[in-house]
Amino acid sequence: MNEQFFLPLFQSVDSTSLKKQRDNFYRLAIRYTVTRAQWNFLSVEEKIESNDARTRLHNTLIDSLNILARNMSKAGEPVDWRKTLGDDRKVIGDFACYVTAWLGIRQR
Repeated sequence: MNEQFFLPLFQSVDSTSLKKQRDNFYRLAIRYTVTRAQWNFLSVEEKIESNDARTRLHNTLIDSLNILARNMSKAGEPVDWRKTLGDDRKVIGDFACYVTAWLGIRQR
């Protein structure tokens, strides 16, 4: 998966009229991305200690994405992006990292 795969998905999410739910996903994506990036610097013991919290955050991130897609569908907005993204946890985590990067870059 790369930017060409994730960018159209981000654009679909970014264009929703459901700003509160979108922004909730964005905030969780940022938190998850920081947690995932910090994983590079943790010892084995620290990883074991923080693994449950990381998993809970990942689950919450996925839940927020599903809630957003469900509500976008109810609002008549396109949600094909959610099917394209799929259910693979690692891919969803990668998407969160790309979202965080794009959010940061567009604020310069």
